[in-house]
Formats: sequence, C-alpha cells, structure tokens
Amino acid sequence: MQAWIHHTPYHERYKFIPLSQISLDFQHAVIAAEDARFYQHHGFDWQAMKIAAEDDIEGGRIRGGSTLTQQLVKNMFFGTGRSILRKGAESTLVPVAELVLGKRRILELYLNVVEWGLGIYGAESACHYYYRTSARNIDRQESAQLAAILPLPLKRRPDHMSHYTGVILERMRQVGW
Repeated sequence: MQAWIHHTPYHERYKFIPLSQISLDFQHAVIAAEDARFYQHHGFDWQAMKIAAEDDIEGGRIRGGSTLTQQLVKNMFFGTGRSILRKGAESTLVPVAELVLGKRRILELYLNVVEWGLGIYGAESACHYYYRTSARNIDRQESAQLAAILPLPLKRRPDHMSHYTGVILERMRQVGW
C-alpha cells in the first residue's frame, strides 16, 4: 500500500522456514527486543502494558506493551490499523493462540510473518536482504541489529541502530543467552 501511495517500486521477499532453521541468537534477540517475558506470560504481559500506558500518559512513548502473541494475532488477522474494536477482537484470540499453538509455534510464526522492511517478510528474507546470509547462520550482533528495527521496520535500518542493538545484547546477556 505504501509503495503505491508513494509511487515507489515494490518487490515482496518472503520465505517461510521452520524455527529449527533460525539461529538461537536471532530468536533470543527478537524476544529480548519485543517481549522479554515471552516465556513467562500467557499472551498478555500486564507489567509491560502498565509501563507502556504510563509512558503514554507522560507523553514519552518509549515502547509498546504488546507481546509477540498479540503482534502475531494482529499481523495475521487484523493488519496495521488501530481501533478499539480490533483490540477487543485481538484480545479474544490471544489466549486461544497461546493454548492451541504454544510458545515455539508462536515464535516460529511471528518470525516468519513479521515485516523487516518494505516488502521484506520473515527472518530468512531479512537475513538475506540485510546480511546476505541465512537465518540459520546470522551472528549475534547482526541478530540484535535486525531485532532493533522491529518497532519501526519501514523507517529504521540495522546499521543505524547501534544504541538499541547494545541494549538488546545486554538484555540477552542478563537472561543468560
């Protein structure tokens, strides 16, 4: 849609791969960047939502409070629009996704459907596009750089994210990854 509006060329890159073909560093970097308590919650991270709401109130929106499961449900069923109706529908599907899919499948699907740049979908395509390597062979630094662009993949580039990359690497270290 954005390519059409801005009259820019659009070439979709997408290749689904199993989680076993995505490096653990890449998996861990995305979790550290997007949903630090992924393995502790059941679809909703109430603590992260509280912090995000407080940041909104203070006018300093630093990060959202959505979990990987919430983002997956949104990406697969609802697109990028914002509405209270969408949030309501999303909130009914998140617990179902957690129950039916489980954490490994949620992570696998998320890493394969998330957008990493204009027309770049999924971990494998992102690794090839930015680093000319596979998701299996991406290193720790590159993994953190790619994870750093996820909040705004159409505006950010991995090589310009050194501060946030460092934050992600530190989060990974603190968890023992």
